[in-house]
Amino acid sequence: MRKGLVIVFTGDGKGKTSAALGVAMRASGHGMRVSIVHFIKSPDVSGEERAAARLKPELEILALGRGFVNMGNSTIPFEEHRRAVAQAFDAASQRVRSGYWDIVVLDEINVAVSLGLIDVGTVIDLVRTKPSHQHMILTGRDVHPDLVEIADLVTEMRDIKHPYGAGIAAQQGIDY
Repeated sequence: MRKGLVIVFTGDGKGKTSAALGVAMRASGHGMRVSIVHFIKSPDVSGEERAAARLKPELEILALGRGFVNMGNSTIPFEEHRRAVAQAFDAASQRVRSGYWDIVVLDEINVAVSLGLIDVGTVIDLVRTKPSHQHMILTGRDVHPDLVEIADLVTEMRDIKHPYGAGIAAQQGIDY
């Protein structure tokens, strides 16, 4: 019998969501069902969403966020981000509790917790009540120590060098 793992991809480096997508691709290749819920990223069509559409119904991506919070020229009120995170959490909870999905990815949930958009205790309760066979992946920088404690695997991506530092904008197919 399989043990559902709790996996955390965190750190200030690039690759957290990409790592989760890699697991999703691998799992879907084995006929597993994967649901990815974006907590911060907005519903703009990304490359990963286009690819996931080809792999339905085994792989789905729900982009329920409103975009970056309090960054750049964002004019979206904090409370609107909080509502979006609550909606994303409801969707993720439904997927976890349904028992249908083999893997549920809570993309950028760590950011949502660190910004105070959702309480860490609420996330911990969901992790602890997931079906025993289901894997759960939590991504995002600034992971809460209590989530590290209950995880089976924690990988930290470290920023050593990034093209943004040289003024190179996000690249289609690499960043989105």
